[in-house]
Amino acid sequence: MRMKKILGGFLFFCCLLWSISFPIQAVEMDGTVHQTSSSGAPADTDLYASAAVLMDADSGRVLYGKNENTCLAMASTTKIMTCIVILENTSREDILTVSSYAESMPKVKLYIKKGEQYRVGDLLYSLMLESHNDTAVALAEYVGKQYLSPELRSKDTAEYTVEESKQAMAAFVKLMNRKAAQLGCENTWFITPNGLDATETIVLEDGSAIQKEHCTTAAELARIMSYCIRESDCAEAFLEITGAGSYSFHANGRDYSCTNHNAFLSMMNGALSGKTGFTNKAGYCYVGALEQDGRTFVVALLACGWPNNKSYKWSDTRKLMQYGLEHYFYRSFSEKGVAFDESRLKSIPVLKGRTEILGASACVDVEIAERKSGPEQNVGTPQENEEGHADRTGEQWKDGLLLREDEEIRVEYSVKEQLTAPVECGMTVGTIDYMVGDTIYKREEIVTVNSVMPIDLKWCGRQVLQRFLLIP
Repeated sequence: MRMKKILGGFLFFCCLLWSISFPIQAVEMDGTVHQTSSSGAPADTDLYASAAVLMDADSGRVLYGKNENTCLAMASTTKIMTCIVILENTSREDILTVSSYAESMPKVKLYIKKGEQYRVGDLLYSLMLESHNDTAVALAEYVGKQYLSPELRSKDTAEYTVEESKQAMAAFVKLMNRKAAQLGCENTWFITPNGLDATETIVLEDGSAIQKEHCTTAAELARIMSYCIRESDCAEAFLEITGAGSYSFHANGRDYSCTNHNAFLSMMNGALSGKTGFTNKAGYCYVGALEQDGRTFVVALLACGWPNNKSYKWSDTRKLMQYGLEHYFYRSFSEKGVAFDESRLKSIPVLKGRTEILGASACVDVEIAERKSGPEQNVGTPQENEEGHADRTGEQWKDGLLLREDEEIRVEYSVKEQLTAPVECGMTVGTIDYMVGDTIYKREEIVTVNSVMPIDLKWCGRQVLQRFLLIP
């Protein structure tokens, strides 16, 4: 009996030692074992997607990433860029004519026919709710033909040859790639407006040729969605279209009904928008947005399973959104304990500067300029402009950031120790940076309050006369 107690105690000790030595793991109902990270974020093995991102739509900050900068095919998630470019470049009330090339697109399609006319706004619902490939080309041709020769612009689209239709579509795709570049997407390349897999050869100025594929990254796909729902002047229209459960319209003697295939809209409270996609090369893809309690999250998933695993994208999306909701909360840059103490700003000496009294030392007061906010990357990070800071198309952002409990905002400031006259009022003499890690998410400029003119012979002569001859 005593031996059994000793043996039992020994086994209990071994079990206790094992539990201390190894991290806690979660076992799902299907028997899959997933390890959780110390931050509460899903481990890479906890997601089905080959590449995934959770992004704060307001700051563009990646809150979670898995292979987020890997270039992959993105299938019909392409259509979020197609939609926003169309909204920004034409009216939803415009009427377009269908070409034979648009009619020839493969399924999934609305089955529009050559010579038929449709309202742009109606086809945008067909594009985003049902993901119709023929409507994507018809819409792209309509906008793209405006950039062709006068002869082709005036030609009826129904009379276009296949080659002329491809020219119009290529002109539209240029707009898509230009917009991607403006958003800082360096690894995104569009070839088709509908997301069908494609490869093209580009001849460079030196005569060499490179092969480019229709692709993006999870981080850049999330960036594009953030633009569509937050920054674009057409964000409201984009959300109206992509958030609709269904849409019906009548054209060419037929009734059409479109149903939204974005199941995420009914999965979680606050779901705003989203777009699914699938090709044999891309697998199942998804990008979606959610807003709760003033926080807006975007999830982008690439290569998230192949048939028969169509539901993987929904479980991955829910998992990442839930992680964001549970672990990220808004912190203001101006709250106590974070905001820069303006009492630290002191007057700056000005060499060779004029003063009220001859022989006195010149100096200039400084203050914080009118606030401008936005994320700015340090030199060496991607998506930066010539000054080394990330562009966000001039948007004025929230005065804060979504942070985990274990993250802190660090404030760093630098200001010139001295200046040399002339000094102009409003001249930038320093910066205050609000940082998380190595990334600057807000920068304030320290500027001069007044001007200081340089000492010259005329000023010296007047000072001497005033001091010794009492000339006013």
